[in-house]
Amino acid sequence: MGIAQKHKVNLGKLKDVTHYVCYRCTQEELGNVKLHKILYFADMLHFLSERKPLTGVEYQKQAFGPVARHLSWAINELSKEGAIKVEKRDYFGFKKTDYICVQKPPAARLSNMEVQLLEDVIGFVCARSAKEISELSHLAPWEAAGMGETIPYYSALGLIPSELSDEDFESAMSEARQIRPLIEREMHERGVQ
Repeated sequence: MGIAQKHKVNLGKLKDVTHYVCYRCTQEELGNVKLHKILYFADMLHFLSERKPLTGVEYQKQAFGPVARHLSWAINELSKEGAIKVEKRDYFGFKKTDYICVQKPPAARLSNMEVQLLEDVIGFVCARSAKEISELSHLAPWEAAGMGETIPYYSALGLIPSELSDEDFESAMSEARQIRPLIEREMHERGVQ
């Protein structure tokens, strides 16, 4: 796959992950911002370790950080099934969405590794305020996209601090020279100047 690599969305996995997150987080811990950020960080970290995202959903760059496409679908499906309740309330002058788990998620739908990743991400995100976690989500991957554009999964590599050797630099330049015509052709086909 080239630079514009697409990943297949696994809506069933998105629903299972969303259900698990709602189950593990209290009403006070989880709102709309944190739910999006838990999914985002879990997908990006899974991509880094497994070379594929956990759910494959697209994340769009928005002012308060990455926003998961299809999350509304997963929430609606879980609500229709009676697995979760969604309630809105006033929270210090803002509207807060609460996701309340009503039914325990089905066992064994997520692997042990996926559960551990989610536990780590939930712990990280829920230990911070929604404002703090939004600011933390504005790292290299978020910067790689324009407002409203899809954040590419490969940009997760920007989360890893690294030091480049001369050989690394030369290899990257060689690769860039090889893929430049492909990128230019794709941009031309999209009408991007």
